[in-house]
Amino acid sequence: MKKMIVTGSEGRFARVLKKTFKGKYIHYMNKSSFNILNYKLMESKIKKIKPKIILHLAAISRPMSIHEKEISKSIDTNIIGTCNLVKLCEKNSIKLIYMSTHYVYPCKKGNYLETDSLLPSNNYSWSKLGGECAVQMYLKNSLIARVAMYETPFLHKYAFTNLKSNFLSHHEVARILPKIINQKGIINVGGKRSSIYNFAVKSNKKVKPLKYIKTNKIVNLMPDSSVNIKKLKSIVNLNNLLKK
Repeated sequence: MKKMIVTGSEGRFARVLKKTFKGKYIHYMNKSSFNILNYKLMESKIKKIKPKIILHLAAISRPMSIHEKEISKSIDTNIIGTCNLVKLCEKNSIKLIYMSTHYVYPCKKGNYLETDSLLPSNNYSWSKLGGECAVQMYLKNSLIARVAMYETPFLHKYAFTNLKSNFLSHHEVARILPKIINQKGIINVGGKRSSIYNFAVKSNKKVKPLKYIKTNKIVNLMPDSSVNIKKLKSIVNLNNLLKK
């Protein structure tokens, strides 16, 4: 196992990941020990640990409203912080794995390929695409994982029956991610396409079905945010991983 730093160790997904993806060569770093906005601090940690890989999980995601209300905070963490990491990785020949989101796609027709055009529909996904822009410049030694992921149990009281995606839970992504860390380029990470309600009710039986009806009100509607996972399936046995 190559030495690795994992940023954002106190995040929701990182807390799930480190239960199974662990070892003496994997260093989980929180904000105080590896602040992605503190270039000199990160540089000193890199010199000490000498990692070959950095798995970048540190980001602001929820609540989505924070990206509308605190734009500067969103830019600092999700874009500038990622840019800092790219510069350090390039300087020290470290492979960077960046956790992006399937929401960078237009989310209208679904089944998006890694080569399809990108068009985020909210500030959160714009901030993640902003980070991607820097990582794309270092694509010779990086991996961008565009992940369709949801937290369990489902947090909301209602879920749409006529909006679709191909979400995976945090636990399912935690099984997949270690299997693709040796890859480079861009990989969509998702599961079976279904309605948002079907995903929600798996982990929260109290969720009530709701059908979205178009109105004159302007909303960032995402009818189908599913991604094409043919590339992922060519790398890992997805059926076996998701059976666990």
